[in-house]
Amino acid sequence: MTPDFPPHNDFLKFSEKLANQSRKMLLAVKDKAPEVDIKSDASFVTTTDKAVETALRAMIQEKYPTHGILGEEFENINLNADFVWVLDPIDGTAAFVAGIPVYGTLIGLAWRGRPYIGVIDHPVTADRWLGVSGRMAEHNGAPIQVRQRASLETAYASCSNSDFMTEEELARFTVLRKRAQYVQYGGSCYSYGVLASGRTDLAIDSGLDPFDIYACAAVIEGAGGFVTDWNGNPITFEMAGHVVAAGDKARLEDAIHILQE
Repeated sequence: MTPDFPPHNDFLKFSEKLANQSRKMLLAVKDKAPEVDIKSDASFVTTTDKAVETALRAMIQEKYPTHGILGEEFENINLNADFVWVLDPIDGTAAFVAGIPVYGTLIGLAWRGRPYIGVIDHPVTADRWLGVSGRMAEHNGAPIQVRQRASLETAYASCSNSDFMTEEELARFTVLRKRAQYVQYGGSCYSYGVLASGRTDLAIDSGLDPFDIYACAAVIEGAGGFVTDWNGNPITFEMAGHVVAAGDKARLEDAIHILQE
């Protein structure tokens, strides 16, 4: 059941302002080799990740000083607030480092802990998805909708990187992978955008944090789709990292049934 969200127009406009800022910064450095550090979890971080998130946080704190912020690169702020901005300055930092243009910025706004508004912005390909959970979604200004699939065997799935899965998680994912018609790897948040656009049917990942999925969830749910953990529960700030997204509820249930076994 869709929560009774507050009016969204002003928040959606501000989300696009944030996305415009991040796009400007990422395009300015797209042809330059970034300065790279390795974080404690062995993932990449660049000076650009930090610069973009710093800029977005400053804009949010000026516009909405009572709102919370959950971001990838810096300390979280006021997570008990009704409104919490959920930021991933560069989703797909490894792709950014390599110059592969599937990286993007994720800007989410949670309301009382639930995905509410989302922006998936890909600067190099000039793709932007916007969504309000349960209400609307669009790609580059045009309305979008998820698609239905008659069976799991005809479903086109995606997975950002199965290397992030434990041995036990990989075993469950492998059963699902063998049932699906095809699995595409390595698309980062672009994969969630195309699912919302009705180009794919499932996205299965593990090892994700809220900033990896909240914006995507709002877009997909705005397009009529579904995003849960591997047990079918809603995603939360305390999520364990397992995510399955689907356009068709029956295919979501198929996937959850396999992932639970």
